[in-house]
Amino acid sequence: MKPTDERISWLLDSQTPSIVYQTLSDPRLCSPPAARVRAAKARGMRTGAIPAILSRQSKQGNWKIDFGYYGPKYFSTHWSMMLLAELGAERADARFRRGAGYMLEATRGKVQAGLESESFPWSCLFGNILRYAWSVRAAEDDRLERLTRFCARAVSDGDCACGWNGGKACAWGVARVLWGLAAIPKPRRDRNVEAAVRKGVNFLLRDHHLERADYPVPRGGRVSPLWFKLNFPLFYQADILFTLRVLDELEFLDHRGARPALDWLESRRRPDGRWKGSSPFRTRTWREMGAPPETDRWVTLQALRILRHAGRADA
Repeated sequence: MKPTDERISWLLDSQTPSIVYQTLSDPRLCSPPAARVRAAKARGMRTGAIPAILSRQSKQGNWKIDFGYYGPKYFSTHWSMMLLAELGAERADARFRRGAGYMLEATRGKVQAGLESESFPWSCLFGNILRYAWSVRAAEDDRLERLTRFCARAVSDGDCACGWNGGKACAWGVARVLWGLAAIPKPRRDRNVEAAVRKGVNFLLRDHHLERADYPVPRGGRVSPLWFKLNFPLFYQADILFTLRVLDELEFLDHRGARPALDWLESRRRPDGRWKGSSPFRTRTWREMGAPPETDRWVTLQALRILRHAGRADA
């Protein structure tokens, strides 16, 4: 395989194994031999951020730095599991699976209470848990089934209305829950999940405008400036780039409402064809996530994938 796009060569020169693997594994970016893709995946489990993060896990499945699965930001169990999923940790890895099981058990009571009271707070948290829990493709698990129902209801019953957003519908929450629902294999998505996906996409693209972020905010509030940057990694937050990634996985990039946001993403491309990334939490999470130049690579990789999946082959 010899890349014809300089940006692909630049991505493959990355010191971050996960960037190399994700570039090689996307057929719209390049078409390497299968053995090279497998080797890149295996390298990512031996070197870089994935093994560094996993090395701090306890035998129980949580992280030794924890003072609760949510703190400290952004090192504890929940955030570490989010990063492992973003980096492409091997889903069969016992440690990755153990972490998902730990979080399903730790939040079991809150999920059940929400279903019984028909109240679905902290949807961004539970959408993210759903993402990495489904990423391990665990055997049948009633905790995962209940979490899936919780997340689908959070969208269907109120577009992830959140107390932190003045009780109004929350675009961050919707994007994060859809991120979790997108991880469910299509044959496993029941009608409730499909209905939640449609409602969430309509909230993001039909009822509002992704590129303007004219979503509900509390009286006197404003949209986070993060929304209009190209960030990686994000945690409970969302931005235009992340939301387009979600829509890509759900196969809604052809939605009419996505076109202005795709135009916006193209307009952010630099003269060299790459994108400049932002990493607002880089100093608050695992240092193995890489230096600022690697953020540019992450963001360029994601932008290229989105635009090419959208049929904009000249991206």
